[in-house]
Amino acid sequence: PAQKWDDIIATNLSSSFHTIRAATPHMIAAGWGRIINISSLHALVASPYKAAYVAAKHGVAGLTKVVALELAQKHITVNSIAPGYVETPLVKGQVADTARSRGITEEEVVRDVMLAAQPTKKFIQIHEIAELVVFLCGDAAASITGAIMPVDGGWSAQ
Repeated sequence: PAQKWDDIIATNLSSSFHTIRAATPHMIAAGWGRIINISSLHALVASPYKAAYVAAKHGVAGLTKVVALELAQKHITVNSIAPGYVETPLVKGQVADTARSRGITEEEVVRDVMLAAQPTKKFIQIHEIAELVVFLCGDAAASITGAIMPVDGGWSAQ
């Protein structure tokens, strides 16, 4: 339905735009800044039956690149982290729901559905994303801008 499309775009793309728009003047005034969008591997690859989500995440990748170009000379870096499946309470709930709906075990959902495309066959951990955020905020990342960084256990390498 059209409303579901609009809601997914609002949550996953427009929210990034509005947050950047609100924060940027303060970063410009400070003379530097770091913008890090948390996207999804679906910013780089597609999956069937996820048109709105994939479109929104591709949009975040495009937004990241455009804003990086626009703010580069203001000493503001703009990057996006594109995780594969991260072990979160939401994902654990999806595992249980998928197992029930398909009549398979949770282990089969993880192995054969969720992590089938991730060569490491393990969920990304929240701390891995957090550590990349810390790095991107630091001085060592001052020349990294406009990057879409997959953290995906090798999914995007295929």
